[in-house]
Amino acid sequence: MASEDIKMPQLGESVTEGTISKWLVSVGDKVNKYDPLAEVMTDKVNAEVPSSFTGVIKELIAEEGQTLLVGEVICTIEMEGVAAEEGNTEPANDITGSNKLSQNETASQTQNDINKARFSPAVLKLSQEHGIDLTQVNGSGAGGRITRKDLLKLIESGNIPNPKDTSRINQSAAVEPAAEKTAAPAVQPVTEPQSKSASKAAVTSAPGDIEIPVTGIRKAIAANMLRSKQEAPHAWTMVEVDVTSLVEYRNGVKDEFKKKEGFNLTFFAFFVKAVSQALKEFPEVNSMWADDKIIQKRDINISIAVATDDALYVPVIRQADEKTIKGIAREISELAGKVRSGKLRSEDMQGGTFTVNNTGSFGSVQSMGIINYPQAAILQVESIVKRPVVMANNMIAVRDMVNLCLSLDHRVLDGLVCGRFLQRVKEILESTSKEHTSIY
Repeated sequence: MASEDIKMPQLGESVTEGTISKWLVSVGDKVNKYDPLAEVMTDKVNAEVPSSFTGVIKELIAEEGQTLLVGEVICTIEMEGVAAEEGNTEPANDITGSNKLSQNETASQTQNDINKARFSPAVLKLSQEHGIDLTQVNGSGAGGRITRKDLLKLIESGNIPNPKDTSRINQSAAVEPAAEKTAAPAVQPVTEPQSKSASKAAVTSAPGDIEIPVTGIRKAIAANMLRSKQEAPHAWTMVEVDVTSLVEYRNGVKDEFKKKEGFNLTFFAFFVKAVSQALKEFPEVNSMWADDKIIQKRDINISIAVATDDALYVPVIRQADEKTIKGIAREISELAGKVRSGKLRSEDMQGGTFTVNNTGSFGSVQSMGIINYPQAAILQVESIVKRPVVMANNMIAVRDMVNLCLSLDHRVLDGLVCGRFLQRVKEILESTSKEHTSIY
């Protein structure tokens, strides 16, 4: 039987890695082509990885909870109906049973050593960052393979073995294709003050503390937020908007709208529509950083943040500038329903070009959002609150006010264009009324 590798697929644009959240098969299971093999979590959503072949599961290389780069092997399948090349299986001379056993043990040990030396890019990177000699690590993976979990346990315990001659790694390690450009250089002993494990080891549980395991989706959120903060130089700005007319308009028609359409007409739909209109007039804001160039996106696809009890999802309203306020309100309702019922698909999360976050739903009045990488900006829509405001005639009136807080990637955007963009959003919202704005 011939074996074929199943590799980590790229489940979305700009996605470079995925986490095996759950295996749906076991070693020895027979699978057909297109049968789901595993649930992989990437970009804050789960997706199933299908089999590319019909055959029997030979080896599960990746473990549940393990993160692998796109293109790394996650399992192998023995294909049905494909014969492997066979050599002469009989020895030239008879050998005793004890000699056969000895040969089998030697072959098994050799295979074990090979598996231990097949280091993924994630394992290589962690070993180099923390000065771990991989030749001294006992792997818990299939056939003694060293996994990312093995290294994380070592790092958290602080019992990192002293590095020896790492040339053994370079000479004997069968580095996987995705890691061929990552050499394992000789490393110097890591002193305790320099070690990252020192700070981790200092965080310990005391009696009465509750330890909450970090789920795969929480790890993905953390990784994306960390990448955004590390790579994108954040800046932010804020404007306050008088939405008194908008509030009166929406409150006056919401009951009739709900009865007629079957879903709520939220304030958020008005904000998303105003942002999509302003993005059309200021396309620079609808851009992304791509190392040697800035990509100005043609489509205006608005990502919206939807929270559950334990996670945050960012589904996308596509071509938001071409939709009416009613159409946007419908999509907000449908996408939020998918998130809370667990029916959100990976394609519902892809293609966003700008994010609008409804932080006001939690009562927030001012906040700085972390940019939804690789987008260039995110807008926080805060709580609408009644405040005394000095009007043009120097009279004081109670008005419905809201703060709009824009975080921006300063590699892509400058304060001038962002200020003009926010001013345009403010103008659109302040002019929203029954006389000037159509919901349909």
